[in-house]
Amino acid sequence: MDMLKEMNEALSYIESQLDGQIDFGKVARISGVSEFHFRRMFSYLSGMSLGVYIRNRRLSKAAMELQQGKERIMDLAVKYGYESADGFSRAFRDWSGMSPSDVKNSSSFKVFPRLTFQLTIQGGMDMEYRIEEKESFKLVGLKKRVPIVFEGQNPEIMKMVQSLTAQQRKMLGAFRNMEVKTVVNASFHFDEGRFEEKGELDHLIGSMTTLDGDFGEFDVVEVPAGEWAIFKVSGPFPHTLQDAWGKIFSEWLPSSNYELVEGPEISFNGNFEDMQNVESEIWIPVKRMKN
Repeated sequence: MDMLKEMNEALSYIESQLDGQIDFGKVARISGVSEFHFRRMFSYLSGMSLGVYIRNRRLSKAAMELQQGKERIMDLAVKYGYESADGFSRAFRDWSGMSPSDVKNSSSFKVFPRLTFQLTIQGGMDMEYRIEEKESFKLVGLKKRVPIVFEGQNPEIMKMVQSLTAQQRKMLGAFRNMEVKTVVNASFHFDEGRFEEKGELDHLIGSMTTLDGDFGEFDVVEVPAGEWAIFKVSGPFPHTLQDAWGKIFSEWLPSSNYELVEGPEISFNGNFEDMQNVESEIWIPVKRMKN
């Protein structure tokens, strides 16, 4: 399966429907993957959400038609999905810095080009990976809504780490009955602006377990059975781990035969005695694409 080719075909369909209703079920069928995976991959590869891209393309098309002077502002508002001329004008001004009427009388205006995707492998990092089937399990620990941070240590997550008491660490250690015997970090429920480094996510610090029972003060996240792509990386912390996340989504996934499924993104690390050589693992929930 040529995933990028099919994603580009789905983008061509979206382009043809900018002045109409976009059927995201059809987008999924054209791309050969779920809508969830398409949206996530689009965001990872482009650095923006699919919704932002569609809005910007519609406003760009409207700008070109305004400059040609063939359409009324109200007609363009309806054509590109706005319920009123005022709503369209506000969105247009926020995007371009000009009002629609200013564009009508100007030879200079903002455009937003159509995207196409190409895969460029830059290398520079060894990543061992394996695909494993896992039974359902639980993530147990401290959970908090935190800001999204791309580079360096996230201050709010560091506060979570520092807030764990010795007693809590001991309790979390007692819950671990899977192969992962260390503290795990899990992120999920990302805001749409994630790939522009905007918004927040739910982050949990704790343990992986298959135990049942009362976990007391700790938050519990149920994780269903399924396949996981598991990556092993080693190098300076946290740069190597963060770089690996980017390469997984921008290079490995587009060239693999797997698509994302909804679920937590998990990582954990070895000891920190040598910060220049920290071993880490990344787990992402996936499923094999249909041929």
